[in-house]
Amino acid sequence: MPTVEELYRNYGILADATEQVGQIRRQAIKELPQFAAGENLPRVADILTQLLQTDDSAEFNLVNNALLSIFKMDAKGTLGGLFSQILQGEDIVRERAIKFLSTKLKTLPDEVLTKEVEELILTESKKVLEDVTGEEFVLFMKILSGLKSLQTVSGRQQLVELVAEQADLEQTFNPSDPDCVDRLLQCTRQAVPLFSKNVHSTRFVTYFCEQVLPNLSSLTTPVEGLDIQLEVLKLLAEMSSFCGDMEKLETNLRKLFDKLLEYMPLPPEEAENGENAGNEEPKLQFSYVECLLYSFHQLGRKLPDFLTAKLNAEKLKDFKIRLQYFARGLQVYIRQLRLALQGKTGEALKTEENKIKVVALKITNNINVLIKDLFHIPPSYKSTVTLSWKPVQKVEIGQKRANEDTTSGSPPKKSSAGPKRDARQIYNPPSGKYSSNLSNFNYERSLQGK
Repeated sequence: MPTVEELYRNYGILADATEQVGQIRRQAIKELPQFAAGENLPRVADILTQLLQTDDSAEFNLVNNALLSIFKMDAKGTLGGLFSQILQGEDIVRERAIKFLSTKLKTLPDEVLTKEVEELILTESKKVLEDVTGEEFVLFMKILSGLKSLQTVSGRQQLVELVAEQADLEQTFNPSDPDCVDRLLQCTRQAVPLFSKNVHSTRFVTYFCEQVLPNLSSLTTPVEGLDIQLEVLKLLAEMSSFCGDMEKLETNLRKLFDKLLEYMPLPPEEAENGENAGNEEPKLQFSYVECLLYSFHQLGRKLPDFLTAKLNAEKLKDFKIRLQYFARGLQVYIRQLRLALQGKTGEALKTEENKIKVVALKITNNINVLIKDLFHIPPSYKSTVTLSWKPVQKVEIGQKRANEDTTSGSPPKKSSAGPKRDARQIYNPPSGKYSSNLSNFNYERSLQGK
């Protein structure tokens, strides 16, 4: 039986040996780029990519630096080694190789990232995208969106087509399959920043109108606490601004109109004494109505006689009654919100309660503007509003992307396998949160007091 002293002595020898091995490995990594010449370079890139799996932060930094070094020597050869491991390597190596590309490519000078090199990145990325997790897809979209050759209109269109293929828009939508729903939302979030007046969202808007809206109440999601219906309606609203010519415009506009009616109740029937015959006022879901009304307003511009020529007289009369009732409740709530926020500035507006009220005021003002447009004879589609969850000032996509990118000098922690979500892409409350609180804001009491 060895003594404690012997054990400590043996452990010290082992520790010294381990440290020596580590030093040798780090020295070898430093010297590897010297062997990266000609045919050897892709092999060296392959070896360095495999070494990204190290959990030693010093070693990890050396590997990153070595890869960047040979990247500047031969970008195509280095990409060959990286993508070889992404397609065929171990999960941890694949994960870190993708993150290397997503964080380091943008640091390389233009003379390294030539048009030919970017074309190779696009070609190889398409191979990888045939089988990716949600998190990997987000990272690859960040990589591709940052390529200079894809900043043009045709480049953006190419990316939209890539996302549409990933979203599987040719397949029938299955609202009861959480993975199907999650994939569609994940892909749509990546597509939204790409849309513009020259890069249209028509395929996505058509799919949402035809496949998703009719199944809105049946949607399931693996994300706990997410209002999946509101999430879908927000994405539709954002895309509707950039919808081009649609083949079945009238049909899809009618589907959108019918869904809007579901959230715009008729006024409650009155008893003979003038009191409400029902027990309670209908709940007004302002968040949902803002999205649906905005989308209808955007698509309605393409068929301005929809309400007057495509609906029968009874249907139009019913819609105006609903609009009038909603507008009346809206005015009451707007007054209450303005009164509650009156005189509040700075820190006072940063409390959670007041943040909710500020966003609520944005939503109700938006709905008010859109309803006024539809009350014109004939209905007008000229007003412009900024969706309540969007910043008023315009943020350039490239600038926003640059602000979100972060790099780390330490090896990233290994994450669990399977599709994941980028939390930053999810539209969180307040809008979803206060949606259930609006009718509690003295709304019924105010209406009854009128």
